[in-house]
Amino acid sequence: MTFGERIQTLKKKQDLSQEELANKIDVSRQAISKWESNQSNPDIETLWL
Repeated sequence: MTFGERIQTLKKKQDLSQEELANKIDVSRQAISKWESNQSNPDIETLWL
């Protein structure tokens, strides 16, 4: 399972939209979209702040 697939699965389990997840972890909706499509990965330092 890729990181993007894992994000999609967890997002569906929590019944969250890309926008809602982005707001919860303080990133842009576009970042979530790129992660889900495996175009990029999150910067771990950004997620820890």
